[in-house]
Amino acid sequence: METKAVNIKGAKRLFIKLGSCSRTMAFIIDREFGNISEMEEKALDPLAGGILQQGYQCGMLWGAALAIGAEAYKTTGSLDTAQARALAAMQHTLSNFLERTKTADCEEITHCDWQNKLSVAKHMLSGKVVSCFYLLQKWAPEAVMSAREGLDNNTKNLPVGCKNCASEVVRKMGGSEMEMAMVAGFAGGLGMSGNACGALAAAIWKKTLAMCKENPNKSFFNNEKASELLELFYKITDYEILCSDITKHQFSSIKEHSDYLDSGGCKHIIEGLSLS
Repeated sequence: METKAVNIKGAKRLFIKLGSCSRTMAFIIDREFGNISEMEEKALDPLAGGILQQGYQCGMLWGAALAIGAEAYKTTGSLDTAQARALAAMQHTLSNFLERTKTADCEEITHCDWQNKLSVAKHMLSGKVVSCFYLLQKWAPEAVMSAREGLDNNTKNLPVGCKNCASEVVRKMGGSEMEMAMVAGFAGGLGMSGNACGALAAAIWKKTLAMCKENPNKSFFNNEKASELLELFYKITDYEILCSDITKHQFSSIKEHSDYLDSGGCKHIIEGLSLS
């Protein structure tokens, strides 16, 4: 599938220019849909490396989710519908990613512990860092295609009025409906896969977005407020980060996830993150 707005062949150069896999993937899919969200894309930087270099979900997935959410809201104008469409479409896009990589986690893809300076040094010196460039180059066309398919194929029989953990955090942090839709695919550990918490990622993104708007020329790839959010999150969850471990659930549907939230599930996490 050919893209209209982005030269996918130049994805590696774009990655080098923008500086993070998360931001680059959002940029590519956004421009394919005709959307421009520069500050929102930049605010994804801390999610690269698997959430503050923790090694969890690849930044490309967070970037794809954000762009999918933006398009879902733009094409529906309804937050309820957009949230459900974005989450269902992200499930489809995640499945496509896993077909190529067999894992969603940055650490397993790169074989690098980003918290360990020696591991990072070995990764850089060995030249393995280019593997991320190649992955982005190869997956970018598939990401665009799967994003389109996910949004087009999941328009019927979607539940309405469902809660979304990531969107709830952003709402409580003063976010707009568009921002809430943007992070909808983060929910349930990104596309309800049970991996690292989507509410945490949404809070980091929203906090960083505010800083990006205040200082548009400054880099927030590593920022103290995001690190503080992570530490707060660990205290709230007793140092658990995986959605499936925190909730003791593996959500099988959007409604099941919503029902869990309606029953008070993760309320302390959502409130704790949003008040930070």
